[in-house]
Formats: sequence, C-alpha cells, structure tokens
Amino acid sequence: MSQWRDVETVSMYTLRTNRVEYDGEDEMTDPELAAMDTVVGALEGLDEDGRSRVLRYASDRFGVEAWRGSASTPKAEGPAASSFSEVGELMHAARPNAGPERALVAGYWLQELGGRTSGWGGAEVNDLLKNMGHPLANVTKTLDSLRQRNPQLVMQIGKSGRSRQARKTYKLTSAGVGAVREMLGARQEAT
Repeated sequence: MSQWRDVETVSMYTLRTNRVEYDGEDEMTDPELAAMDTVVGALEGLDEDGRSRVLRYASDRFGVEAWRGSASTPKAEGPAASSFSEVGELMHAARPNAGPERALVAGYWLQELGGRTSGWGGAEVNDLLKNMGHPLANVTKTLDSLRQRNPQLVMQIGKSGRSRQARKTYKLTSAGVGAVREMLGARQEAT
C-alpha cells in the first residue's frame, strides 16, 4: 500500500498525491484534481505573502479572475448579522456603486436576512430597488451579468414557463454572499 497524504476533500473525491480515492476505490486522478494537488503541494511551504504572489501571477498568466474568499461561507458578523431592519439600511451600509451591485445586495436582503433560502425572483429584487429609487432597466440582464462572473455570484435555480420572459428563481452563491459581506466590511472599515 502506498503512502498517501490527504490534501483536500472535493465533493465526493478525496484528493491525494497523484491519485484520487472515490468511495474507497483507487482511480487515476482527474486532470483538474491533479493540478489542484500540484498547486497545494507547491504552496504548502510558502508564507502567506509568497502564496499570494504565486496565485496572483498564475491568475494573471492564465487570464482568470482569482476568487478572494474562503471555501466555506463566512458566518454573519458585525453589520451583516441581521442588524438591519430595512433594506434601505443595508443598502446604505453596503453602498453599492451600480445596478449589479444593488441587485446583489437586494438578493442578500431577501435570502440571508429575509429567510428566502429557497430562492427569490428578479421582480422581487427590482421591486425593492424601485422603492428606493434605483430601478433596473432589465433585471434579468443584470442578474445574468452576476451569473456570468467568475466566481458566479448568482445562480438561476428555477424557471416557470417556457418563454424567455418566464419567471426565473435565483439564489446567491456562497461567493455572492461573501461579496456582499465584503462590501459591508469594507464600508465599515472606511468609516
């Protein structure tokens, strides 16, 4: 039996040096998992600044946007810990700059503070924004722009009807939740 060291659990796969164990069976490594294993091995011996420089270089070299967050969803802290009684207070604290950021914050309000964990509609987001004087010209396109970002901030989880105009149900991804929490944290630090 070979000497294996656990590196990271990814979905149902356990990433190990040059191998993957899936449900207890040894299989050859998926190319992406092998790359992750190589990256983890290369970064293990570096300090935080060194890891940051290497990852920034790799991100620039391969033309991908690096995700700045943890693998797990951070717990609500400070102003994000449901201390907002109205969506306007949340918007004021987050200070979103444009329509997509406003939609992201409105989705956060519905999902994280409003308990809509099973999803919310684009019309609900736009209604919130209309009431604050910031309606979106096309909420579907705005939410689609958040879906197309890397990492994806919003995901579509349902659609009722067959037409392009059918009502869609959305949910923030953990990256989307993290992005709003970063906005709240960054704004709080600036004051």
